[in-house]
Amino acid sequence: MSPVLLAIISVTAIGLICAVVLAVASHFMGVPVNEKEVAIRECLPGANCGACGFTGCDGYAKALAEKEGIKTNLCVPGADAVAKKIADVLGVESEDVIEQVAFVHCAGDCYNHKQKHIYEGISSCRAAQMLYGGKGMCSHGCLGLGDCASVCPQDAICIENGIAHVDTRKCVGCGLCAKACPNHIIELFPDVTRVVVTCSNREKGASVRKKCSAGCIGCGLCARNCPQGAVSVVNNLAVIDYEKCIGCGVCREKCPTHAIRFADFSGRHRF
Repeated sequence: MSPVLLAIISVTAIGLICAVVLAVASHFMGVPVNEKEVAIRECLPGANCGACGFTGCDGYAKALAEKEGIKTNLCVPGADAVAKKIADVLGVESEDVIEQVAFVHCAGDCYNHKQKHIYEGISSCRAAQMLYGGKGMCSHGCLGLGDCASVCPQDAICIENGIAHVDTRKCVGCGLCAKACPNHIIELFPDVTRVVVTCSNREKGASVRKKCSAGCIGCGLCARNCPQGAVSVVNNLAVIDYEKCIGCGVCREKCPTHAIRFADFSGRHRF
C-alpha cells in the first residue's frame, strides 16, 4: 500500500472515530434546550445593554422562561413592541414599557468651562480622568472625549463644543453610555417632559464659579421658591424630586446661573 493511500485511510478513520465520539457525547451530555427561552430570546433586540437588570438578553430570556414574576416590560430598548411579543410567548398580559433617554448632567462647554491644561494623550475620557481629572478646571463634568458616543449603538451621542449631547430622537435608553462615563454624569430619565439640573459639581459655590459659569452654586433659590417642595440642595448641588415635581419651571426661572433647564425628552428636541 502506498504511503499516500495509507495517510488518506488513517485520516478518514480518525475523522469517523471523532464523529462517533462527538455524537455519543452530544446524546448523553447535551443540555436540554428550553424552547420557551429560545422563543423569548428571538423577541429581544440583542443590545445586551443590561438595562433590564440581567446579564444581557440571554440572561433576561432565561429568567423569563424559568422564573415566575419576572416582568415582561424590562427591555427599554425594545419598548412596547418587544414587551408585547414576550407577553404573547408567555401567554400573559402585556405591560407598557417606560421609555427612557439619557441625559448629560453638564453644561460646561468650551464657552462656560475653563481649562487648566492641554490634553494630548489617548482620546479617551477614562484615560483623561486618570491624568489630573481631565483638561478642564472642573473635574466633575463632561470630559468631552466621547467614551459615551463610542459605545452608543444608535449613534445618538455626539460631542459639540467640548461636551456630550444626546439626540433623544435616536436614544433608546439602553444605558451603555451611563456605564461608560467615568465621571458618572449621564443618567437615564423616563421619556417625559421635566426640568433637569445641568451640573454635577458638588463643590462650594465660590469654587464652582471660578471653574464654570454654568455650574450650580448651591444658593438654594430653586429650593426656596419651589411651590411643591420638589427641589433641595444636597452637598452644594440642586436635586429634583420627580415624584413631587410638576414641571412648573419656577426653579429654572430663579436659578442665577441657568444650571436648571427645561428638558423635553419626548424626542422633539436635543439638549
